[in-house]
This record gives sequence, C-alpha cells and structure tokens, in this order.
Amino acid sequence: MMEDILRILKKEQGAVDTAKISRMLGKTEEEISSKIKELEEDHIIAGYKTIVNWDKTDDEVVYALIDLRVTPQRGEGFDKVAERIYKYPQVRALYLMSGAYDLSVAIEGKSMKEIALFVAQKLAPMESIISTATHFVLKKYKEEGIIFKDTEEDSRQVITL
Repeated sequence: MMEDILRILKKEQGAVDTAKISRMLGKTEEEISSKIKELEEDHIIAGYKTIVNWDKTDDEVVYALIDLRVTPQRGEGFDKVAERIYKYPQVRALYLMSGAYDLSVAIEGKSMKEIALFVAQKLAPMESIISTATHFVLKKYKEEGIIFKDTEEDSRQVITL
C-alpha cells in the first residue's frame, strides 16, 4: 500500500485528497490518512511543492547549475562540505556526482550577477573547493516531470528547396 500511495502522490504532485486515494486503493480514508502521516513522520514523504514557471510571471528569477571539484574531508567524505553548502538559502538542490565533478549545486537568484557573487564569495573560497564551473539556465523545458510548453504557435513559413 505504501508504494501505491507514494506513486499516486508523486503522479498527482501531492494534490490528491485522501478520499480519492482511498477509493483508488479500496482502503478507508482513515487507513490512508494514517499511512500518509506515518510516511511524513518517517521523512519518506519529504514535502509537497508547487512547480512555478517563472518565465510566465513578471518576477525575474535566474537559475544556475554549479559543478564543484572538492577535496573530501578526512573521515567525513563529501558530507561535511555538502552540509556547509546546502545551508545557504540560494541552494535549491545539491547532488553528489560521478564523473569529472564531485558535487552539483542548483542555485536560484535574482540576477546572473547575484549568482556570480554567490559563487565567488561563498563557494569558491571554501578550503575544500578545488574548482567551480557555473552554467546558467537559459530556458526550462521540463522540471519535476512537468513540461513547460509555450502556447505560442511557430509562425515561420516552411520553405523547401
């Protein structure tokens, strides 16, 4: 039952009420509510969120992905470094990676300059950080399974030779 509830909540972005889930799974609302509460308390359900397409608003929001090469701390690995980084409010996501870089950080700011200053003043000076590579997000096509589709039609004329 737990996996079924999680799949439903994930698919519906958490916007399904317990009555609907109980009907879908043939369980009582009390059973579903109790299980969801248990999943939240055990941090299996870590939260619910709304996905916003900021490009459709007047608010300016800039996203960047920062790749970091890191010297892991003795006895702590990458965890201590990651903990220092994820505490910053600008950090939206932080991942331990395989490949050329060790950590990948998703940052949100009001401008490219704000993000560049964050990298230069907060991340790069950390003694464990060997190097950084900043990639600014120019356009989001899909996030958390949600496709950001423009409703504008392509008005260019097709020309064949």
